[in-house]
Amino acid sequence: RSSDGQRNDAPTLADFVAIACGACHNVGLRNDGTVVTWGDVTDNQRNDAPTSAGFVAIACGCWHSVALRNDGTVVTWGEDFQGQRNDAP
Repeated sequence: RSSDGQRNDAPTLADFVAIACGACHNVGLRNDGTVVTWGDVTDNQRNDAPTSAGFVAIACGCWHSVALRNDGTVVTWGEDFQGQRNDAP
């Protein structure tokens, strides 16, 4: 399905070191430590995505995402239906 943008707005950059997929959104980690998101935003999957650098790992749930900074801190964004973001360390 590409009606929610999962395929038709994918970045064309070539410097990704990791990719993670949610239900209808995707997150990419670039080699400079920045995060790129694409896909659906109906359930806030891409809202509040970090714009800074310094990330070393990424992961996605159905409608939320998590990124690990190089200092060990965790950043979350997206939907919070069941507290996925509220209790992040």
